[in-house]
Amino acid sequence: MNNFNIVACLILLGFQAAIVLAEFNYGEALDKTFMFLEAQRSGKLPFDQRVKWRGDSGLKDGALQGVDLVGGYYDAGDHVKFGLPMAFSVTMLAWGTIEYRKEITNLNQMGHTLWAIRWGTDYFIKAHTQPNVLWGQVGDGDSDHYCWERAEDMTTPRTAYKLDEAHPGSDLAGETAAALAAAAIAFKPYNSSYSELLLVHAKQLFSFADKFRGLYDDSIQCAKQFYTSSGYSDELLWAATWLFRATGDEHYLKYVVDNAVYMGGTGWAVKEFSWDNKYAGVQILLSKVLMEQKGGAYTSTLKQYQAKADYFACACLQKNDGYNVHLTPGGLMYVHEWNNLQYASAASFLLAVYSDYLSAANAKLTCPDGQIQPHEVLNFAKSQADYILGKNPKSMSYLVGYGPKYPTHVHHRGASIASISVLPSMVSCVQGFEAWYRRPEADPNVIYGALVGGPDQNDGFNDDRSSYEQTEPTLSGSAPLVGLFSKLESLSGNKGPYHKRPTTEQPSQNYHHQETSVPSTKSPGVPPVRFLHSITNTWNVGKTTYYRHKVVIKNTSEKPITDLKLVIEDLSGNLWGLSPTPVKNTYELPPWLKVLNPGSDCSFVYIQEGPQAKVSVLSYQ
Repeated sequence: MNNFNIVACLILLGFQAAIVLAEFNYGEALDKTFMFLEAQRSGKLPFDQRVKWRGDSGLKDGALQGVDLVGGYYDAGDHVKFGLPMAFSVTMLAWGTIEYRKEITNLNQMGHTLWAIRWGTDYFIKAHTQPNVLWGQVGDGDSDHYCWERAEDMTTPRTAYKLDEAHPGSDLAGETAAALAAAAIAFKPYNSSYSELLLVHAKQLFSFADKFRGLYDDSIQCAKQFYTSSGYSDELLWAATWLFRATGDEHYLKYVVDNAVYMGGTGWAVKEFSWDNKYAGVQILLSKVLMEQKGGAYTSTLKQYQAKADYFACACLQKNDGYNVHLTPGGLMYVHEWNNLQYASAASFLLAVYSDYLSAANAKLTCPDGQIQPHEVLNFAKSQADYILGKNPKSMSYLVGYGPKYPTHVHHRGASIASISVLPSMVSCVQGFEAWYRRPEADPNVIYGALVGGPDQNDGFNDDRSSYEQTEPTLSGSAPLVGLFSKLESLSGNKGPYHKRPTTEQPSQNYHHQETSVPSTKSPGVPPVRFLHSITNTWNVGKTTYYRHKVVIKNTSEKPITDLKLVIEDLSGNLWGLSPTPVKNTYELPPWLKVLNPGSDCSFVYIQEGPQAKVSVLSYQ
């Protein structure tokens, strides 16, 4: 071979290597995943809703039972709010945020991430009306599935179902406790007061789940044929593990150790991680405690947990002495016939996290078929993500709207019927089936970021609305992708539109943390001012992360407000937009803004590390 050919080959090889490196834009896939979560919102949609073909829906949920259950997420292609998979999805969103906070921030996606979590946690707080009461479902699958209609047109019953002391549900209450505890960790750097509120509910729900034991689908029987629970022991261990991570309270660690054998935490070796089976998640979380040498007197039991974590990882990587997860010929994990990709996405996220834990501890995965390096564990997780995005025998992306070829006949009511903004007339229950469900054309609305059920065990896929096992998307399938795509994007080297790194002046998505009506000394019981907190930017200086906080002050009364004085506590950085007074921590409106008229607002900003400052009204005229 002459020198020219050698050089040409080297150039070609380098070009091919670059193609492999940038084969998929995980940042784009991440952004589209958030779009799907927005498409699944129930309730009053916010002004910055990006999925414009959706409208407000379910605005009377809970009204018949005298409780406000507006909000939350629709489960899949239907309009039932199933508590168990919704709570698991929020736990996965929060876990991804905890593990990959830096990566998500660098992608300028922390705003969308926190909103996605809070859309669920706000609903759970509403649903937890008393310490031992949790409203676990709105709507029922039977009546819902008789209709093919948009959420905005819903005519099916919106019956709400609850758990209480006489009708327990340790699995559902436990998973909701886990979701709230994980979310408390995710929110702590941004909104400490909300984080504390989430922990209060999480602790109460765990106590309820543990003290009054039973399967949720024995109490909410209409859930049984859709989301049957295989048991609640894993959820009790899962909730206690998350509460230990959120609080550091050894009581919760002792719980998972004392109940390790009885509840199967060190006995169950599993090859599935899902909305129903949390054992692998518990085992990997507790392996982190062990590898960080924080086990103390519980070390021997934690080693047993890690042995089962290793079993799961080895089975996924086909290194488990034949006791492995089945792979399709194209290399996809195949766990269940119905909506298999949700199991692949959850397992892939879990493996990505475990690879990080192993790397941090400078440890290897020990399998019956040999030792595995942490990067090999991550590479397998990447292979599953790449299969989802198009590296498969069909060369099809199973994430709707990503890539040149993806499913266009999704089993999803809202996607398959023209938007209410385009077709204002109501689409009735039967009309939906006749005019839209059975029409051969592609969906009129692209439901970006929906992870469909996916191919069969031979990599075959039928892009047909009636093939719901393959074409229906779910919350629980999409939620683990947030952490997985964030991790992979941080390693990919892509330089696309979703890869901007924030600077001190680069805007990011606003995350509205908290809207609070604040009582004042002048007006007991009639709050005249509302504060809207948001974070508008983040950036790093060395190892320190700073946040630009914005607070909008709105006059919600019918009279002008003058001489407004505010107390701002826990402020460690600089503040602009208010004038300081001689009194410590007290500020007033700037001189040019003497009056805040009814309905009008003004704002101030401050920059600091960590949680938001506490703002309250001292006095006003």
